[in-house]
Amino acid sequence: MKQQHRLAYRAISEVSQGKRGAITKLLAYVGVSRQAYNKSLHRQKTVWEAQEELLEERITYWFKQHHQAIGAGKILSNLNRDEQITFNVTIKRVKRIMGNLGIRCQIRVKKHHRIKEQEQYMQDNILNQDFTVTAPNQVWLADSTELSYGINGQFKMRLSGVLDLYGRVLIASNLSTTETAAAEIQVFQRAFEYAGEVHPLVHTDRGAAYTSKSFNNFLAGHEITRSMSRPGTPYDNSPMERWWNEFKTHWMDRHPMPTTYQEFKALVNEGIHYFNHLDRSPARNDLTPVEYRNEAV
Repeated sequence: MKQQHRLAYRAISEVSQGKRGAITKLLAYVGVSRQAYNKSLHRQKTVWEAQEELLEERITYWFKQHHQAIGAGKILSNLNRDEQITFNVTIKRVKRIMGNLGIRCQIRVKKHHRIKEQEQYMQDNILNQDFTVTAPNQVWLADSTELSYGINGQFKMRLSGVLDLYGRVLIASNLSTTETAAAEIQVFQRAFEYAGEVHPLVHTDRGAAYTSKSFNNFLAGHEITRSMSRPGTPYDNSPMERWWNEFKTHWMDRHPMPTTYQEFKALVNEGIHYFNHLDRSPARNDLTPVEYRNEAV
């Protein structure tokens, strides 16, 4: 049975309950005979139709569960871990059902207005956009971003973070009013408390906090290798930039603006928990970042 017919019969059955003559009028309106309608009521669903109905329900569930911020790939990752889905599902099928349901993910708009800076070789750009790692704590990326709260968004805070390139786990974060060396030292202290005595390559931009003497002395005490982005080249730290972008568009922007600092801090912490512990991806074998990291530890 075609999906539109099935949906039409279901709608007629629901709308006409308790209304005399409603079925006859509705069937005439959609151009379906009473015989075809009665046959559909007593017809058993095929295995495929039962699967389709279940997939519609679970795809809708996971889409809403992730604040309408995931696409077909991540929905499939969640379906692959969904105890209710006991049959194989393809990405093509997920995309088709999403189209039938009229749901789609809000995608990031690629920025084209950046002017490519004159390329120059910098010895301390050791990472050199090589974002391939094979284990946790090989490469840490660090950066901070500005967030707002208040009735009119009048209050600004800096969220600093340390991202382990393996699995893209935000292993430490810190909120401060401005980006200072003290704030960045604090977030790295939390990162080492989380990861233990490790010696990763640490990549940052050339902000004043990251070039300060106190910050670099602190990192030197942990025997790490330093790497810094070239001037005006955010792509040198693109996984961190992408993490911030998704955190803002798929979390902060999808919730009401916090009016108090307590609400703001709680929302930020909930968002970090979401991206670390709930955000499944086919790029990580349908695992969350923390699950992916823990498999290797």
